[in-house]
This record gives sequence, C-alpha cells and structure tokens, in this order.
Amino acid sequence: MKIKIINISDLPLPKYETEGSAAMDLRSTIDLTLEPGKFKGIPTGIKVAIPQGYEAHIRARSGNAFKHGIGALNGIGTIDSDYRGEIHAILINWGENTFEIKKGDRIAQIVFNKHETVEWEPVEDLEKTKRGENGFGSTGLS
Repeated sequence: MKIKIINISDLPLPKYETEGSAAMDLRSTIDLTLEPGKFKGIPTGIKVAIPQGYEAHIRARSGNAFKHGIGALNGIGTIDSDYRGEIHAILINWGENTFEIKKGDRIAQIVFNKHETVEWEPVEDLEKTKRGENGFGSTGLS
C-alpha cells in the first residue's frame, strides 16, 4: 500500500527498522524534557493522506516504556483517514526520572490498519452466549 506523505522537517521519513517490523518509528522534531507525571504532544514532522477504510495507530515504543516508563497518554492514538495535519505523539512519563528527548530521537511508532465502518442495527435482544453479561474478570486467570 502506498501512503502519500509530506515531510515538513529535515528528518528522514519513518521506515521499518527490521524486515519483520509491523510499525515504523516516528521521530521528535524538538528537544524536550519530560518530567515524571507530565505529558506532551510531540511533533513528528509528517503529514499523511491515509486512504479511506484505513487508519493509523500511534503507539509508544516498547523500549522506552520498559526502560523509562514512557507511554502514549491515550494508549493508542488513532489518526483518521480525513486528517491532514501534522502527526503528534502524545507521550506521558510514568517513570520516576526525567526523560530527555532530543530532535531526531525515535519516540513513537505508527501502524496502519484496515477498518470497517459499521451501521447500527437496533434490536430488542441479543443472542445468548455462555459468558452472557458477566464482565471484568469473569473468565478467570487460568
């Protein structure tokens, strides 16, 4: 699949770092200190035109999460196909130490996914299942 992209920075375009990568790394266009408990939208220097029927997910990098407690504030950020502005990664420092970000650092990941558009079908009842309405934790741990 080809995605149209505009690079509004002097940084390289995102790329797959290994042959088996599902995500491309996004880079920060700014220097920033992220204090513990604080969050910031960090510009990545790219604008994209995602085809209709697709979306992009912005995710935290697992290495930064594991080593420093850096995550994506909203878990996974969704970029819709009709958005044309610069992509930002909303990062939060859940760690105990300040986290230094330098221009060009790989700060987040982008993954493209196909999705379906649904149409609601109002009904009076839903088909029965073994689980039923049993919610959180109802299936146990083992």
